[in-house]
Amino acid sequence: MHSQLVVSLSGIGPQTLDRCADLAAALTPRRVPLSLLVVPRELDRAQEWVRQRAALGDAVVLHGLGQRRLPAYEAGLLLTGARLQLDALGLVADTFAPRRCVASPGTLLALAKHRFSRCADAHAVREVGSGLATLGRLHALTERSSFGELRSLALVYATARSARRGGLTRVTVDARDLHRPGARQAVLDAVDIALAHDAVPTTYVRLPSPRQASAA
Repeated sequence: MHSQLVVSLSGIGPQTLDRCADLAAALTPRRVPLSLLVVPRELDRAQEWVRQRAALGDAVVLHGLGQRRLPAYEAGLLLTGARLQLDALGLVADTFAPRRCVASPGTLLALAKHRFSRCADAHAVREVGSGLATLGRLHALTERSSFGELRSLALVYATARSARRGGLTRVTVDARDLHRPGARQAVLDAVDIALAHDAVPTTYVRLPSPRQASAA
């Protein structure tokens, strides 16, 4: 079974816009769309670029609410505010990715109440209503203070292992890391090795549901 490949990009804002556009341009000839993890209040002049990328097929994913013990009521208020900000920017998102890759139980309840369809955490992409999940660990360049060649190789090797196994392969990068030597190339190398193992590029929005996968 071929792997599904999702590449996500966070840290999108005016200070990182050039790096975001450069990565997207490098992925275009590879026919790999991005899942854009957006925090509406941080976009500023990057909002037009996000709209353009969404029109080209990238997915817009709401990003935030990383507190592990966030109660449902508070999460609901924050989601309502974020949705209003997205609407004002002309953007639509029904998929959510928590900061720090962990969604509290209260956040999951609030997502269901506010009719989000999916939540992409560190270990899986979950259907909010049913609780069904497509398992797939998130592979990332992390710990900026210790970034280097070994971390780049670790990303590439982990992506290769995941793609060989089939299922879901996920690569994520924070745009604020792309100025570091080797970071951009590490992401592209990870994508290339996944494609070499016949991974099929997709986004969090277009990812087949666990029901469809099991039926297939």
